[in-house]
Amino acid sequence: MKKRILCIALAVSILTYNSITANAAPVESENTIETNEIANWPTGPELNARAAFLMEANTGVVLYAKNIHEHLYPASTTKMMTALIAAENCKMDEMVDFSYDAVFSLESGSSNIGIDPGQAMSMEECLYGLMVASANEVANAVGEHVAGSMDAFVEMMNDKAKELGLKDTHFTNTNGLFNEEHYTSAYDLAMIAKEFFNNEYLAKIGNTGSYHFVATSTQPDDFYVRNKHQLISGDIPYTGIKGGKTGYTSEAGETLVTCAEQNGLNLICVILKEDSPDQFYDTVKLFDYGFSNFDMVNVADNEEKYSIKNNNFFPTTIDILGSSRQLLELDDKDNIVMPKNIGFADMDTDLIYDTDSEEDIAYINYSYHGAYLGFGRIKPLQNKKELSAFDVENSFDATEEVIVEEKPSPHFINVVNIVTLAVAVCLGLIVISFIHSFFVNYNLLDNLKRKKSYRPKRRREKNKLKF
Repeated sequence: MKKRILCIALAVSILTYNSITANAAPVESENTIETNEIANWPTGPELNARAAFLMEANTGVVLYAKNIHEHLYPASTTKMMTALIAAENCKMDEMVDFSYDAVFSLESGSSNIGIDPGQAMSMEECLYGLMVASANEVANAVGEHVAGSMDAFVEMMNDKAKELGLKDTHFTNTNGLFNEEHYTSAYDLAMIAKEFFNNEYLAKIGNTGSYHFVATSTQPDDFYVRNKHQLISGDIPYTGIKGGKTGYTSEAGETLVTCAEQNGLNLICVILKEDSPDQFYDTVKLFDYGFSNFDMVNVADNEEKYSIKNNNFFPTTIDILGSSRQLLELDDKDNIVMPKNIGFADMDTDLIYDTDSEEDIAYINYSYHGAYLGFGRIKPLQNKKELSAFDVENSFDATEEVIVEEKPSPHFINVVNIVTLAVAVCLGLIVISFIHSFFVNYNLLDNLKRKKSYRPKRRREKNKLKF
């Protein structure tokens, strides 16, 4: 009996263990490239980096994704956020004083340019110190200048991260020196870079290969610094580089953010936790992949289903004189990013009427197997002289769903305008009838009066003849 009980217990244990093992979530591979799992998507390169991200900055379209939401250490790429907040809150000629804490709170051997306590530099020079020299004491001094203290500045950094909608990021210092609670993700770092490069002045500083610090009355040293980003310094030539930032700690590994533009594509590349010098070559691989496999395509020039030619979607109105006028159009400034191996008609579209803009009627969202590719805006025709407010308001109801049929149909005729015209015609006919009746009745009365005046005379004349 005891043996039977033990056998049953053992069998139950084995079955339970196998069931738990079978239902356990799979462990994500370090080499999982999420975008390669999209059907018919251009195959991205294999990289040794723990995380990598390639995005088209103008549209937000993701071209390549590998572990893009994993929490990793940014190292000195943190300084992009420091520079961004400083540029938003300060003038470039403001003088930044270097305190004892700003200079000596750093760990030994960390990156610096040798500024001493009591010295000062302009904010402009400090930004070059951040982006070109990656100087940690400069980051601390900037934080103290902007917010009053480094801790207060870190709060501003985390607030800015929330403002940008970042969910994988938390800062504990101004410069990116290692702290377990100081982390970000490849995706979030790309969003910070997008905001950074939207500022033309910061983009210029971030694309500087070397900088000359000239001695002043508040900073006595004259020296040059050289950017360690090899695609910016020219050590690894690449066409269209717009700037970037390097980073390294032993815990973070090599980190790199870079922006480049070619053929209308504005790409941001993020590499996290890589070995030197592969972070630069990984970036080149991703840029080559993006520029070779994707195109920027104008929506208005290529859209047919929702085009002006399709009167099923874009309504027209017919005025009193019978001329047809277009009411809506696609915004000709909107572009999407498409893989070169698919056609425009291969994409999926969603028509969305819930817009935040008062000028836009609706959006067309484009995607391919669930991958977002961009959007096009539908708006009232810009030629205001040809349209009246009455036409626009009464010819298209943005709250109703538009059903697009395959076969062509005649122009959409505004029922309200037709009814208005009919009423006007009826009123005109009534007025004309009234006037006509008035004159007819007037003539009858006049004739009656004339008959009455003639009859007595005629009778008298007849009587005269009789006698």
